[in-house]
Amino acid sequence: MWLIAGLGNPGEQYARTRHNVGFMVVDALHRLVHGEAFHKDFHGLATKSLLSGQPCLLLKPQTFMNRSGESIQPAAAFYKIPPERIIVIHDELDLPFGEVRVKRTGGHAGHNGVRDTIRAIGGDFIRIRVGVGRPPVKGAADVYVLANYRSDEQPLLAAQIETACAAVGEILQKSLVKL
Repeated sequence: MWLIAGLGNPGEQYARTRHNVGFMVVDALHRLVHGEAFHKDFHGLATKSLLSGQPCLLLKPQTFMNRSGESIQPAAAFYKIPPERIIVIHDELDLPFGEVRVKRTGGHAGHNGVRDTIRAIGGDFIRIRVGVGRPPVKGAADVYVLANYRSDEQPLLAAQIETACAAVGEILQKSLVKL
């Protein structure tokens, strides 16, 4: 089984923010497979699905970004999913808006959700980094990631989410363990 966790913040006020792009990707994967409804479990919203022929647990932690590991760790422990079969999808300031990159292991690069996940399960998991770019004003990253995407960004956001979903599918199809 694989664990696919999208990072974000719970609540309607955060639903369309850059920081919630991980939730957006998990929701898109869920729509693709017409999965069963999410239910509350592991301090998050979870559902089991079959993606690319692989059993998966889709998870949206409801602990707020900075405590994402408090949801991911118990889900992984319950299903005995090793870190190398965990995919964490998150926003990335260091990538331009529109880019998506897959990374195996590494540091947190200042991302508090990734930092807490590393604290909870170690760093040996797959990351799908969804670029949001740097804010136009230096030192405004906290405000920037909690801002909604603008209407003119929606087409590129939709393409980016599709690319991230394709990346998940490729990882699962090839059972990539070493990237």
